[in-house]
Amino acid sequence: MNFEQARFNMIEQQIRPWDVLDTDVLALLAVVRREDFVPPAYQSIAFMDTAVPLPSTTSPALQHMLEPKVEARLLQELDVRKHERVLEIGAGSGYMAALLGHRAQHVTTLEIDRDLARFARQNLARAGAMNVTVLEADGAAGLPDEGAFDVIVLSGSVADVPAALLGQLKPGGRLVAVVGQWPIMRARLFTRGGEHDFRSVDLFDTVAPRLRNFPEPSRFHF
Repeated sequence: MNFEQARFNMIEQQIRPWDVLDTDVLALLAVVRREDFVPPAYQSIAFMDTAVPLPSTTSPALQHMLEPKVEARLLQELDVRKHERVLEIGAGSGYMAALLGHRAQHVTTLEIDRDLARFARQNLARAGAMNVTVLEADGAAGLPDEGAFDVIVLSGSVADVPAALLGQLKPGGRLVAVVGQWPIMRARLFTRGGEHDFRSVDLFDTVAPRLRNFPEPSRFHF
């Protein structure tokens, strides 16, 4: 397989048409080798417009890498800067953390699944991502003991973003997540103003696998 041609096609045929036009983001996607973050059995679909499965022996639920165009669009909307600290929830393969690491001062990424945390660590070490830390942890509560973050990324979907997570943003900080219920979900960007001032804007419609242990709305039974 010609990975360089596949990468070029991914950028030009999937990502640019999805309004990802930031030249720094496009250049980064050309540099970070997505195929190195995909399980060997799925390398043939590493650049396709699909969520790549991430098998695990320690979790009953199958996890996935987000589609390349979704990752790229979220990266563009967050506009991460070199002085910023980033928290990611849902490390998966480590690919999104690697992208974030190129733009941030430091990235902490949380992964509840033991196999995937190990997989992400190996991939990030091989990619030379020295400013990314992978923690095996339940990310539903964030990292309240680590101070406030400039950017928080939920690499998966939730019914709603918990107030406790929003509270871990610095003033001016941004949080992005895919919010809603199947089949209607939207990528949403939250920005913190003052202590109790949060603004949100819907970015685009998409669907994404659920992050584990986040609250779901109660269901009524008759």
